[in-house]
Amino acid sequence: MNRIAAIQMTSGPEVASNLAEATRLIGQAVDAGATMVVLPENFAIMPMKEGDRLAVVEKDGAGPIQDFLCEQARQHRIWLIGGTIPLQARQSNKVRAACLLFDDQGTRVARYDKIHLFDVKLQNGEEYLESGVIEAGDEIVVADTPLGRLGLAVCYDLRFPELFRRMLDEGAEIITLPSAFTVLTGKAHWEVLLRARAVENLSFVVAAAQVGRHTNGRETYGDSMIVGPWGEVLARLTRGPGFVVADIDREHLQRVRSALPSIEHRKPSDVRNPTKGTRLSA
Repeated sequence: MNRIAAIQMTSGPEVASNLAEATRLIGQAVDAGATMVVLPENFAIMPMKEGDRLAVVEKDGAGPIQDFLCEQARQHRIWLIGGTIPLQARQSNKVRAACLLFDDQGTRVARYDKIHLFDVKLQNGEEYLESGVIEAGDEIVVADTPLGRLGLAVCYDLRFPELFRRMLDEGAEIITLPSAFTVLTGKAHWEVLLRARAVENLSFVVAAAQVGRHTNGRETYGDSMIVGPWGEVLARLTRGPGFVVADIDREHLQRVRSALPSIEHRKPSDVRNPTKGTRLSA
């Protein structure tokens, strides 16, 4: 069975409590037949203030949160995408928001560091400055898994379609997206962006979200979702902690890609600067 689960959480500032909740939800997802599980962004800590991430930062390859992910993957014999956790950065006053992929033996097989950082002031007055404590990554990551070629992305990355095109160039068939979308932006853009990334790349998109009111006062949108390559919503959980599951049917994906070969029809090398009289070559 090639079944994937997206976990939805309302994480708080205490790592131990968050890991206990993740343990519970992972176990339920496994009981529902999941062989791959995706945790949300900030699953291990939703800090009271951004600088609190430095208090729990881990060295790459060593630390209680990484040990937890390894053990959960090994214990349940699942592939596990570890949302994001704070790993050491080049700058001592910052962390990397790292998304880790573990195989069913508990071996880490890939690491993606969030590239696009959420530095915005929204029209409702909410302000976020992730770059104040997070150091951006700069590498696109696609890895082989039993469910297919898997591209790793995180939250705000969703708004940058060129990132997903690069994943597609690396053979991506499934894209996972641990997230913590705001309520304002989630209501406006979450579903349409997820479905657009699925349709334009003819890929599965699996988005695991934070949801609800957090201890730090932040409110996140939720609506964890699994979207098929035709843009169809296969499963979703709008509110509350929990999980959603869906089967990853690679034969269906190949049928969609064969019936609508838009990937093969791309002509990026033919696109010129948008000056008057410029057109695509025949």
